[in-house]
Amino acid sequence: MNDSSMHMLPLSGIRVLDFSQALAGPVATQVLADFGADVIKVERPGSGDLSRFSTMDVNDLNNPVFASMNRNKRSIAIDLRSEPGKALVRRLVSEVDVVVNNFRPGVMERLGFSYEELRNINPRLIYGATTGFGSSGPYQHKGGQEVLAQGFTGVMARRPDESVPYAVYSTCYADFMTAMIFAQGILLALLARDRNGVGQEVHTSLYETLLGLQLQEAAMLMTRNEELNWGAMPHTIVAPTTDGAVVFTGAFKRNPLQEICAAIGMRDLTEEPRFEDVENQTKNRVELQSLIKDHMRGESTATWIERLEAHDILCAPVRELSEALEDPQTQHNETVITYHDDQGTEVRSVAHPLHLRATPAQMRYPVPSLGANGAEILAEFGLSELEIASLYRDGVVV
Repeated sequence: MNDSSMHMLPLSGIRVLDFSQALAGPVATQVLADFGADVIKVERPGSGDLSRFSTMDVNDLNNPVFASMNRNKRSIAIDLRSEPGKALVRRLVSEVDVVVNNFRPGVMERLGFSYEELRNINPRLIYGATTGFGSSGPYQHKGGQEVLAQGFTGVMARRPDESVPYAVYSTCYADFMTAMIFAQGILLALLARDRNGVGQEVHTSLYETLLGLQLQEAAMLMTRNEELNWGAMPHTIVAPTTDGAVVFTGAFKRNPLQEICAAIGMRDLTEEPRFEDVENQTKNRVELQSLIKDHMRGESTATWIERLEAHDILCAPVRELSEALEDPQTQHNETVITYHDDQGTEVRSVAHPLHLRATPAQMRYPVPSLGANGAEILAEFGLSELEIASLYRDGVVV
């Protein structure tokens, strides 16, 4: 990319020192990087970010999981246990805009990198932290992990009915949503700094994110003492077909069940007393949905999509991820992007879902190998060739 287009990016000129690893932190800083921030990934010598080696692809430190969350960043490997390494970090902090970490509470403090200590070096610093449960409180000691957040917050317990067993949701939506909220917080703090000239702390957690996800349900429960369960709505159905399944809902219809029955060519079930109104439909939901599912088993997904759409019933096929990635809408949205790591290996992944027409996200740096950019980063921060050589010789930077 040429220099003129780089200057167009919204976060061009913002420097981020990123200590985060795994998912929520790196996804948040990738948002910043995609839109122009210079994200410097500080990693552990020898192993680096947990996602470099904690997946099925343990022998490839630039594996697709790592690459999906760390494009447009540069890597430096610093021994944070050594005093020279800590001194180097403080020197970098003096010239950056944002510091990010997702360690357990207390880790940055033990390293000597608390907000108070770093703020004394750089009063304009935005200090971002995301944790599992919060920076203080009874659960602050617990590690931040997706499945723990799902269990603690009631999300895992949200099922259509009690006959459905508890299960882990099979993608990391707590981490991803926390990353988006975290990135928003950093951007708001940068905006506030533009107005008042000083930095501040930014914090969020997986726990708060998943409670926030349930804002409608929580409001109903605390205000009316009533359960709101979107999965238990009688007119929202996943029906097996001859070649898969279709999901549909009667939402926004005056008489949802009657219109669903008309769309699928079934007798009007609202004529039966047990299904005559929403109250009875909800009470007899399992029986009602079984009748509809049995009626729909004998036709293909495409047939039912056509019939439901003809009656303006909201519907969709139940797809595998591989099918969704090849969908014409995915291609039209340019959701799948291709880029490379710094060894030239091709990576295909998913782009950031936000589209800015005038200043879109752009690829500027390949996915970095562990510590690949240390010397160039240090030179940009004003260290001499002699200083840089000394840091490498002594193992402070690897």
